[in-house]
Formats: sequence, structure tokens, C-alpha cells
Amino acid sequence: MKKIYLVFTLLFSAILVQAAYSDTVKLYHPEANASKDISEAIKQAKNDKKHVLIQAGGNWCSWCIRFNAFTTGDQKMDSAIKADYIVYHLNYSSENKNYEVFKKYGFPQRFGFPVFLILDGNGTLIHTENSSYLEEGKGYNKGKILEFLHNWSAGALDEEKYKSDKK
Repeated sequence: MKKIYLVFTLLFSAILVQAAYSDTVKLYHPEANASKDISEAIKQAKNDKKHVLIQAGGNWCSWCIRFNAFTTGDQKMDSAIKADYIVYHLNYSSENKNYEVFKKYGFPQRFGFPVFLILDGNGTLIHTENSSYLEEGKGYNKGKILEFLHNWSAGALDEEKYKSDKK
């Protein structure tokens, strides 16, 4: 009986901690003008010779919050993101589903949340990533995330890098 009580107490505590963390972290802003914000991110990306990384999801999404905590809490991943991307958190919630923005990018929510969109400096969608490919167990795989970030960076898609392959 004591074991059951201990397991129940630990499980309940873990749920409360996750709920409290989710309540304090607000990555997504339903009131935001996503089209305008993404346009500004694209301009900044073009000026900085980077790409835009859109993380679509909502404050209700534990995997969205978990991804952000995982990547910003690891110096190597945080540096890789900041070096190559302008990040925008695109809201999808009952308050604002951003239908027109999701439509523009081919309804990426079909993959679940979070889902990642990579835009180039001209605002062209160049990749949509299903986040399940980056998961491992009840979290994320650092190697897979770093590979994803590297393979879709502006530098990886720079034509000059591949000119010697023409011959």
C-alpha cells in the first residue's frame, strides 16, 4: 500500500510541476499578428544571411515547451540556432488558429505539434519538419536536432559550396 501511495504521489507531483512550468512559459502569443511578425523575421534573416525557423504550436503543447527548453538549455544547440536562424513561434490555439498563415505554408499542422518550417531570406518555404523525427523516448535527440539545423541552414544551401561538384 505504501508503494502505491508513493508512486501516486510522485506521479501527481510530476504532473503539477509540468503544469506549473507550462503555465509560466509563454512562447506563443495568440494576439500577435503572425503575418506581420513573420515578414519582419524574413527581413531580418535576409539582412543577417540566415533562415527563419518557425516553430508552430501553442502554449498548451507540452512537446512545444519541451523542445524550446531542450534547445535553449543546451549551449551547443542554442548557439547553432542563433548562428543560423531567426526564430518565430507561430501560434495555433483555440484563441487564434492563424488559418491564413498555416494555409500559406501548406497546412503543416497535419504533422502535429510542434512542427518546424524553414523559410529562406526571401520568405520561401524550403522545408517542413515533422518533430517526431527529432524525438527520442520522452524527449528529443540532440544529434538529430543539430543535423536538422545544419542541413537546412543558409550556409548548407549556398550554391558556392557545391560549385566544384559541377565538374
